[in-house]
Amino acid sequence: MSNQSYVARREAAVSRGVSAGLPIYVERAENSEIWDVEGNRFIDFGSGIAVLNTGHRHPKVMEAVKAQLDRFTHTCAMVTPYESYVELAEKLNALVPGPTPKKTAFFTSGAEAVENAVKIARASTGRPGVVAFSGGFHGRTLLTMGLTGKVVPYKVGFGPFPAEIFHVPFPNAYRGISEAESLKALENLFKSDVDPARVAAIIIEPVQGEGGFNIASPAFLQSLRAVCDTHGIVMIVDEIQTGFARTGKIFAVEHAGIEPDLVTMAKSLAGGFPLSAVTGKAHLMDAPVPGGLGGTYGGNPLATTAALAVIEAIEEEKLCERAVAIGERIADRFRAMGQRNSLPVVGDVRNLGAMVAMELVTDRETKEPAADLTKALVAKAAEKGLILLSCGTYANVIRVLVPLTASDALIDEGLDIIERSLEELVAA
Repeated sequence: MSNQSYVARREAAVSRGVSAGLPIYVERAENSEIWDVEGNRFIDFGSGIAVLNTGHRHPKVMEAVKAQLDRFTHTCAMVTPYESYVELAEKLNALVPGPTPKKTAFFTSGAEAVENAVKIARASTGRPGVVAFSGGFHGRTLLTMGLTGKVVPYKVGFGPFPAEIFHVPFPNAYRGISEAESLKALENLFKSDVDPARVAAIIIEPVQGEGGFNIASPAFLQSLRAVCDTHGIVMIVDEIQTGFARTGKIFAVEHAGIEPDLVTMAKSLAGGFPLSAVTGKAHLMDAPVPGGLGGTYGGNPLATTAALAVIEAIEEEKLCERAVAIGERIADRFRAMGQRNSLPVVGDVRNLGAMVAMELVTDRETKEPAADLTKALVAKAAEKGLILLSCGTYANVIRVLVPLTASDALIDEGLDIIERSLEELVAA
């Protein structure tokens, strides 16, 4: 079968609302490479949108899951529990930063984790309100769409959204939003729109994923922690895209040296298997009544077993340290590209560990977003054998989420493709 034949079948069978970025149909994958049904090889700089920090089919993960397959695949942890659920909870309780005793609950998707974190915050405080940030992405369910700070394509045609959700600007120095202005906006929100005594939680990504890899500095996160402490607000840190070594720490919030109240996680937690979690301070996690949290597939035994293997692989292969080295390698290359007169479209380069972004503009002075160029670069890179992702409120940011198990040679090969593709597009 050809890729094109699958494209036609998909258009006839699959909802238009489920987008497909590239007309590539995967046959097999290994570590940081994918082969399509026509036998074409691709370097994977997307990792299934940050799901594969340990790469495709990591041997340790595959071995653990195959062994679990021979025992059982599902019982529902709420009916007949099993060891891997408990063991993984113990591991996450120890990994999430801070001295306060922790507890964990498992779910299936990142959106479920966020929804349940809000439920926990509301149950523990008795308050309804939630504050989120512009440009943030927290999921596609009704509540998480309300929290998400980007309209197209996530909110178009899906309202009305739940009440008692408020947004403030996320700090973005490149776009002229200072940390002081963001904190002032939060202060003004509490004066003009909602009494902080009615706010259950503030939710933030330490590095915005879909929003463009905008980074919240340690000082900003520390200030937010202080605001939450002052008003008795639960601080939810969304680590769904930033977690599990991507930024050079197991969790990005560790860079700030603070203790969050609740942490949401998913994506690279289970090395490609559907699993999400909320880990937080035990007294908060115990606020919902028995039966108030859960889900038929939450903490599936194949996924929890995979996650235990992922944590082992991160530790044994020192993937936090590897993330720092990868991030420096990619960011240095992007900055060098930006210094060339032939590539005046590189407006900004930013990274935290191996979470690396290159923002493309039509003019460096005006910083006009180059969304069309960004889309063309993703397509051109695919033609040359590289899977690349874009993001950003203005759809003009190239994001790199290469597996942390990728070799330097493979990363350089991918970077060469980006540079050649961009040169061709700018020259044209």
